[in-house]
Amino acid sequence: MAYATTAEASLSPVAAPGVRALQRALVWLVGASGAVVFIEPSPYEFVTLVAAALFFATGLRLRLVFMPLLLLIVTLNVGYSIGAIPLLADSDVFSWIATSWYMAFTVIFLAMVLSEDTAARLDMLRRGLIVGAMIASLAAIAGYFNLVPGGHDLLTLYERARGTFKDPNVLGAFLILPALFVLQTIVTARFGKALRSAIAFAIMSLAILLAFSRAAWGGLILTSAFMLALMVLTSRSRGERSRIVIIAVIAVLAAALLLAVLLSFDSVAEMFRQRASFEQSYDEGRFGRFGRHILGAQMALDLPFGIGPLQFHHYFPEDTHNSYLNAFMSGGWISGVCYPALVFVTVVLGFRHIFVRVPWQRAYLAIFSAFLGTVGESFVIDTDHWRHFWMMLGAMWGMFAAAQPYKAADGPPVEIRPALSSQKNRTSQSPPHARA
Repeated sequence: MAYATTAEASLSPVAAPGVRALQRALVWLVGASGAVVFIEPSPYEFVTLVAAALFFATGLRLRLVFMPLLLLIVTLNVGYSIGAIPLLADSDVFSWIATSWYMAFTVIFLAMVLSEDTAARLDMLRRGLIVGAMIASLAAIAGYFNLVPGGHDLLTLYERARGTFKDPNVLGAFLILPALFVLQTIVTARFGKALRSAIAFAIMSLAILLAFSRAAWGGLILTSAFMLALMVLTSRSRGERSRIVIIAVIAVLAAALLLAVLLSFDSVAEMFRQRASFEQSYDEGRFGRFGRHILGAQMALDLPFGIGPLQFHHYFPEDTHNSYLNAFMSGGWISGVCYPALVFVTVVLGFRHIFVRVPWQRAYLAIFSAFLGTVGESFVIDTDHWRHFWMMLGAMWGMFAAAQPYKAADGPPVEIRPALSSQKNRTSQSPPHARA
């Protein structure tokens, strides 16, 4: 008699090797293309469309576990569309609605893609994100230090590095997940690979610093600490736990040294002093960032259908800079309820899957940590159309679906009984689910 885990028993048929290789290559390209978004439509949109065409042609499954995600994300965009009805003659509003629906499509698409062949496809997504992040980081650094003729005006904004992004804040936020991936390699890989990853981590960290985004600074520190803590808690060996702690301490000291060197440059030190201050003019006062949050929340209670996308700045000096408030303003009560519900459900499920023993657990911890950081950042900035936010959301749900058989495998193994089996064999073989 033979045993198999429910994870093994539920595997879908494997595609032909050539098709499988092409699928994985497209997942890599989706990750890498997410780093170039200074034009719209961006390369990310074209790549995901091509990838979707191929994947749907070769077969994708819409699993039952995706139904809450599908319901929430469709209802969210229905609310946005209702709020935009009086404004659709405005091309910017129409483009905003179209982008929102497309981001919703990419979430479902990536969830379906990463729910199968999960370990390999996640690895390709990780590799693509790291390559894209290195390109964006090097562009940002070269632009800031004027290493490329004419690059300073193209690759910076308000004396802040933006690289291949429109906004320095988005550059900094995008780089956090790839930085977490290479940080994992630093604390777990052999010396040579760890050293190469340390160089990549230093380049990404420098680009985040030069973006002068306070949210990205705090996000990198907090998500790194959170992820490393989860790695320690989920590690199976004392030696690995000790290595993570020791290298983390070394990384903190190295980061402090790098910061000290950079602050020796007057231009960097002055911008750092300005950005590190909590007394920014656009944050203070009745119509400052946080004052607008209060006034906007009061408006939302009286506007069941909101005021429509991109309209908030007509009532206040600036945009909402709060994705949860923006959902209420753009799509009324429908979107205002669905958006935080979508985030809340994903975060709760995320915590419930931390200790599930899956082959891709390390990648899961990095993505969940970065996603949680973006969820927090959404209280102080508009993340509604950040491609990498929706990419992480889709990846999270794809991993939720792929993890279900492994969760079931924690219980009794599934018994596969051949026609001729003996009681002796049944009692003598140990179930391999212990190796999962």
